[in-house]
Amino acid sequence: MRLKFYNKKITGILTVLPSKEVLFEEEMENYNFSIAKSMKLKMAMGYNKHRIVEDGVCVSDLCVHGLKYLFDNAMLCKDDIDALLLVTQSPDHFMPATSNVIQGKLGLGTNVFCMDINQGCCGFIIGLIEAFMLLEQESINKVVLLNADVLSRKVSKRDRNSNPLTGDAATITIVEKSDLSSTIHGFLKMDGSRSDALMIPAGGFRLPVTEETGRMVEDASGNFRSLENLVMKGDEVFNFVQREVPFMIEGLLLDAGYSKENVDWYMFHQPNRFMLHKLADKLGVPHEKMPSNIVENFGNSSGATIPTNISFNLGTRLKEERYTFCLAGFGVGLTWGALLLDIGNLSFNDIIYF
Repeated sequence: MRLKFYNKKITGILTVLPSKEVLFEEEMENYNFSIAKSMKLKMAMGYNKHRIVEDGVCVSDLCVHGLKYLFDNAMLCKDDIDALLLVTQSPDHFMPATSNVIQGKLGLGTNVFCMDINQGCCGFIIGLIEAFMLLEQESINKVVLLNADVLSRKVSKRDRNSNPLTGDAATITIVEKSDLSSTIHGFLKMDGSRSDALMIPAGGFRLPVTEETGRMVEDASGNFRSLENLVMKGDEVFNFVQREVPFMIEGLLLDAGYSKENVDWYMFHQPNRFMLHKLADKLGVPHEKMPSNIVENFGNSSGATIPTNISFNLGTRLKEERYTFCLAGFGVGLTWGALLLDIGNLSFNDIIYF
């Protein structure tokens, strides 16, 4: 699916990270792996440390903390919010929608449109697409897009494939109508026939939680996890990314009439450093234009990694400067999408801690 949007802009980005930081070395003894092999894994994948929430902290807690920070510092006015979109795969409850919970905790008006979107790695792209579509309405001028997950709770601490890279975070992106003439190009695809490549098998209505679903089992690679934990078919996901994403980006640039050199920053979802370097090489993009340092500093927080990437690597520069970005997300679903747009002169582009 190819998409186009006109006269829309991002005006602020805030990343909310847990204060709790865990080093890779602190968890090595959990893995059925020698120290030497673990250190080799750390170097190859770019593992270093990740941020995870304390027990009891939920998605709404991170989002409310971030929004209160914006309200208290006069960076966002409650009365200006027309829509609240939350992209998450770790909601507070099955029901009600966590976006409604956040609206209620903050005392937002009853005219605010609230929606939860169940998406992961491509969630920032899908959230922006939904925000752009809402802004086509005359009554909607400011959309607050929340990307948040606390998936560290669903990862086995004895799974060296997933645990070292998983992090928790929330991001808040303000999206508004623009007076400047601009075009945003988009691309989105989904393939549910490969949905088992990244999944949590138990916990929903298809396979409810039982004593049996919580039993830890060793896989062929020596990882221990239960059916209630995230399972990732790493080889399948890697091959999917290397096959589909370059083709998507090249098609997006062709449709927009851009060359790869016209793009200042390739801000992609952050699965791990190794995968991003391989992707940059396949695209022929310099590594410095495709930052890959989020997992090693904070962990992979699913859809929140792209705005975290922007906040961490560009910070205050985006308050004064403007760049052409190619944003791309890919993973669980399987889903892959990208947007080509200009971002800059932001009111804020900050990181805070919870």
